[in-house]
Amino acid sequence: MKLATFNINGIKARGEALAAWLAEAAPDVVVLQEIKSVDEAFPREGLEAVGYQVETHGQKGFNGVAILSKLPLSDVRRGLPGDESDEQARWIEAVVDAGRPLRVCGLYLPNGNPAPGPKYEYKLAWMARMEARVRELLASEEPFVCLGDYNVIPQAEDAKKPENWITDALFLPESRAAYQRMLNLGLTDAVRARMPGPGVFTFWDYQQLSWERNNGIRIDHVLLSPQAADRLEDVGIDKAVRGREKPSDHVPVWVRLAG
Repeated sequence: MKLATFNINGIKARGEALAAWLAEAAPDVVVLQEIKSVDEAFPREGLEAVGYQVETHGQKGFNGVAILSKLPLSDVRRGLPGDESDEQARWIEAVVDAGRPLRVCGLYLPNGNPAPGPKYEYKLAWMARMEARVRELLASEEPFVCLGDYNVIPQAEDAKKPENWITDALFLPESRAAYQRMLNLGLTDAVRARMPGPGVFTFWDYQQLSWERNNGIRIDHVLLSPQAADRLEDVGIDKAVRGREKPSDHVPVWVRLAG
C-alpha cells in the first residue's frame, strides 16, 4: 500500500498538477492539505473518475484537508478532538481496508506565527490535542499513520539554513519538543528511518530563489505507529514536482507499507 501526503496550496490553483502527479505516482491513499475549498466546491468528479474515493473537511479560503483513496474507507472522522470551539479544518481520519485495516490521520498543523502570541498558543494547544489523540490510538493498538504538513522543523539538519529559523514558530524549542514528545510515545518518523542526514527537504518558499538555491526545510512528516512501522517497506520524496509549472511550495512525501 502506497500512502502519500501533499500540501497542494489550493485545489483550484493546483488541480492539474495534482492530477498529473497522481497519474505518475499512483498512490493508493493520499492526504491533502490546504485545499482552500468548502466541501461542496471541491472538484471530486475528476478524482472519482480515476478511482479515488474522496473525503474532505473543507473551509472557505484557507486550511482544509482531504483523503483520497483507491481502497475502501470507513469510520471517517473530521476535526481533531479536544476543543469543540475549534472551527479550523485541519484534521481528517479514516480506516483504510487493504486486507489489514490501517487508520490514516491527515493533518495540517497550525503555522503559529507570529510567535509569541495567540497564533503560537493555538499551535501548541493543537499539538497537545494531537498528542492526546495519538495516545488514544496507541492504547487501542490499531495500526495507524499520522501524515501531513506539521509546520515543524524537528532538527537543525532539517533546514538548509537553520540560523534563519531561530525565532520562527516552526523551529522554536517548544514546537520541536511537542513533536519529539510524539516520537517518544513510540512513533517512527518514516523519512528519517530511511533518509538520515542533512539535505532532505519537503518545502521551498516561493521567495528569494529558495528552490533554485535548494534553500529548503523538512516540515511534511509521516509518523507511524509501532504496528505500522513494522510494515514499512520504502519511503520517498517526489522533489521534482517542485520544479514544474505552477507548483505548490510543498512536494509529496510517500511511504509504502506491506499489506
